[in-house]
This record gives sequence, C-alpha cells and structure tokens, in this order.
Amino acid sequence: MTTPKFAQIKQFIVDKISSATWQENQRVPSENELSNQFSVSRMTARRALSELTEAGILTRSQGLGTFVASFKSQSSLLEIKNIADEVKERNGNYSCTVLALESLPAITSIAIALGIKVNSTVYRSVLLHNENTKPLQIEERFVNPTFATQYLQQNFTLLTPHEYLSNVAPLTQATHTVEAIMPNKQMCQWLNLSSQEPCLQLIRRTWSSNGIVSYARLVSPGSKYRLGGHLTFKNNN
Repeated sequence: MTTPKFAQIKQFIVDKISSATWQENQRVPSENELSNQFSVSRMTARRALSELTEAGILTRSQGLGTFVASFKSQSSLLEIKNIADEVKERNGNYSCTVLALESLPAITSIAIALGIKVNSTVYRSVLLHNENTKPLQIEERFVNPTFATQYLQQNFTLLTPHEYLSNVAPLTQATHTVEAIMPNKQMCQWLNLSSQEPCLQLIRRTWSSNGIVSYARLVSPGSKYRLGGHLTFKNNN
C-alpha cells in the first residue's frame, strides 16, 4: 500500500527532528516549500504541518512560520503527578481496571509521536483509573519497547504505568497539550456518563535521557477533574 503524501511529509519532518538535523525552535519549510518539494497541493502540506502541530511536535506562529517545538519539560506550568497519589492525597480510595494491554504495530501517527518507524512494535495499555470505585480517568498509553521491555508483564492494578516507567526510564522531559473534547460512545460507557458531557483531554509525551518513552492520552469528565499549577516569578528589582 502506497503511503499517503501527507504521511510522507510528516515522516520526513520527524526524521529531520529525530536525527537532530533540525533543532528545537528551528523554522521548518513552509506549506509552499513542502508542496513544491513533494509535488503536492498546499492543502496536503498544510495537513501534515497541522497534524504535527496538534501532536506537539511543531509549533506555529502567525506571520512568522512553523517551528520545531521545544521539548523542555513544562512541569513549571503543569506538574506531572501519579494519579494514584492524587487520589490518596484527597483521602480517596484508588483502584484501576485494565481494559487493554497488548503489543501491536505502530500506525503512522503513533510512530511519529514516538519517533520510530511505521509498523515498528509498540506496547499499548488502556486503563480506567477509579476513585472510591467511581471512574475518574481513561488512560491510553503507547510505549516504546526499547525503554520498557517488561511493560506488558506488569500488574497495573498494583502500580501505575507512570510509576513503572519512572523506575525503568526516569523522566527527563515532557510536553503537554490540553483541550476540551466531547467523549465518544465508548468513553461514555467506560466513564459511566449518562449523557455526553465535555471531558478534559491531556496529550502527553515523555522522554528519558535516551529518547521518547511514551505517548499518552488521558481523558477525564470535566465535572470530576481539573488541572492546576503554581508559578513563581523572580523579582527583578
């Protein structure tokens, strides 16, 4: 099967970033430049850039262009916490339901997010985190087996993926994208939502010192979950 042109452009850009040919904050070719280089329409080039921007790999600035996103940790804005610890801090009773734990070939979007080749083996887990037996958050995570060879052998009712990965591939960097979404039918069933209410979706990629470890999507009902942070500003006086 022939790889679609927009996917070829995405892989080209990711390869340039993964090989360090293009550095953080470096400007990438424009829609016009990519459309000429790959002999495609501007719409096709725009789709490639837009999807990479949505994945947090690129960032776009109106009037300036598209740039390689910074992969520095955003913990000063959004602290990465273990959800089990969050529940316990509220004196809640944490539990987890494992919905899926499997090995599968990486589709294009996942391969790009993890910086690996399309159809490479990845590990996938889908967990339902509960507080006081009530559904709190769906976690779908894709993991690069290179950094967590025993991922599929873990009992995630006893420890979270965050805990396990922090031990075998200590977190050094992370990116986050947060948005409001409407859940699909499956999400409503898992989260026990009687009707479709807005949910909070967090897309997170994490790095260890040797590369991208995981790509996760965390979805929580808007009425049950919130994100917060604390900023400290230096006094220049």
